[in-house]
Amino acid sequence: MHRPLDHLVLATHDLDAMGTFYERLGFKVGTRNRHPWGTENRIVQFPGAFLELITVGEGADIRPHAEGVFSFGAHIGDYLKAREGFAMLVLESKDTKADKLAFDTAGIGGFETFFFERKGFRPDGTAVEVSFTLAFAQDRLAPHCGFFVCQQHKPENFWNKVAQQHPNGASALAGVAMVADGPSDHAEFMRAFTGIDEFSATSAGLRFLTPRGELDVLSPAAFAFEYHQPPSSGKPQLAAFSVAVPDLAAMKQRLIDAAIPFDDVHDALVIPAVHAFGTVIRFVKH
Repeated sequence: MHRPLDHLVLATHDLDAMGTFYERLGFKVGTRNRHPWGTENRIVQFPGAFLELITVGEGADIRPHAEGVFSFGAHIGDYLKAREGFAMLVLESKDTKADKLAFDTAGIGGFETFFFERKGFRPDGTAVEVSFTLAFAQDRLAPHCGFFVCQQHKPENFWNKVAQQHPNGASALAGVAMVADGPSDHAEFMRAFTGIDEFSATSAGLRFLTPRGELDVLSPAAFAFEYHQPPSSGKPQLAAFSVAVPDLAAMKQRLIDAAIPFDDVHDALVIPAVHAFGTVIRFVKH
């Protein structure tokens, strides 16, 4: 089973400020939601994929990590103690029970699945119930990176075409990039996590073509060339994502008008992590 990109978990200390920044980029950003354990998020939707802007809310009651238990909330809290940014990469699941078994068999799992539900809101303000089951995986060579798959149980309440109509014309989550000193060291983990056996491996790194977007694992030098900036640290890290827009010239003018710094690199517009809450954002033409 080839697992497509589902969503990116982007952690911040100030959810409202991050939401405002994404609105300045030209995205339609959803209202604030709260998980039962106290993390809070705002969603940017594309067809079949989304960005989850997230923080730890007031009065959060976070379950700690334990043997056989990966705590979503604890990972976000630990991540924010060190930095803001791209905390977790999530792929789509059609069957988390089967995915857990696959992860356990491949030696990248060992965690119980996690079901939860929360209240959501449609663009018109109507309240709905959404629910999910998560199955976690762990790349032991990248302990600061979170990985899981997500199965939606009420997708009709979550996905909404109105929420996917962005002023900047964004139409898809086109890809993500992880940086590591030895990309090939992460090949077996990524094979098992994505379910993709055939992938590209070069001196620059690895590329997995998922059914929805590219997943790259790049060397620091390759990342610096591709994104026109060095990674923020020497540790393996989830570092960047790309969004497809119909008109790069219009997107460029939007960034100029919003006074958001960017680089024009390789027929793409790249916003450095230092100006984008810890994650490199790249706009490419679809």
